[in-house]
Amino acid sequence: MTDLAAADAAPPVTWEEHRTELTAYCYRMLGSSADAEDAVQDTMVRAWRSFDRFEGRSSVRSWLYKIATNVCLTMLDGRQRRARPMDFGSAGSADAPVPAQHPEISWLEPIPDARVLPTTADPAELAVSKESVRLAFVAALQHLPARQRAVLILREVLQWKASEVAELLGTTVASVNSALQRARATLAEHDLDSPAPDTMDADHQELLTRYAEAFERYDVNALVTLLHQDAILNMPPFALWLQGVEQIQKWWIGPGAHCRGSRIVPLAANGMPAFGQWRPNGDGDGYHAWAVQVLEISDGLISGYTSFLDVDTLFPMFGLPLRLDADGEPITT
Repeated sequence: MTDLAAADAAPPVTWEEHRTELTAYCYRMLGSSADAEDAVQDTMVRAWRSFDRFEGRSSVRSWLYKIATNVCLTMLDGRQRRARPMDFGSAGSADAPVPAQHPEISWLEPIPDARVLPTTADPAELAVSKESVRLAFVAALQHLPARQRAVLILREVLQWKASEVAELLGTTVASVNSALQRARATLAEHDLDSPAPDTMDADHQELLTRYAEAFERYDVNALVTLLHQDAILNMPPFALWLQGVEQIQKWWIGPGAHCRGSRIVPLAANGMPAFGQWRPNGDGDGYHAWAVQVLEISDGLISGYTSFLDVDTLFPMFGLPLRLDADGEPITT
């Protein structure tokens, strides 16, 4: 092994510097924050166990990506893709009965920005990273076969050369280029040419402040003024989704009225603004975890509103308590 390769193959403790980018990669592949964490942990364990066979012909980073890819491909084998409510038909009606939850469906999950976004990137690199973990993009990736998904992420997001991807996957450059072409065609069918979410600036921060204040007051009239005319509301594990200001307003006044009196705190998920939400307990004594809300903002208004209700998984991941006392303080016991 050369001196350079030996330095690159430094003690495994240095592998931690790759954890964030590996988590982002596995999240794009798997569409699940919990599965991505498990995949990266499995990657590190496999790397540790096989480190004595690492010969330094590639960088440690490339070697870790190869292991992570194999882990993800194994996890995806035979599994149904991660879905969003919009995958199950046309928009519903707020006047219809509240549908049953569908916990048996593998739903797309959000992920904290801190787990997947670089902290030292230049603004352009950070913008690309945010774009590549937004919910719409990750959801579209789930429509690709697993190996096509890996090729597209490595080539289009991470900017690997076709020869590097071919070596990682144990295939040919021609095969990689063919897979990339097919993947691009599939994504085009899922309308990923739609405008990306707005970049956060002072005006958008003001919008989020107005949203948070109106939501805690549960001022529905104020909330709907913040919505894009074609805004979408969805709440996995319910398959129902609603589109348009009128339908969302009806929902908030009707079935959604149980959210009156909620407490929310700002978060950051999938490169987008988000909030943790606790609804008041029925006895009026404190609050219980209800949702991680992820908002998409376009043209200065809220165009997407997803409430993820799997709080047992998501609240610990975002570092949030499952219960608050009457004063809004965390209950840790």
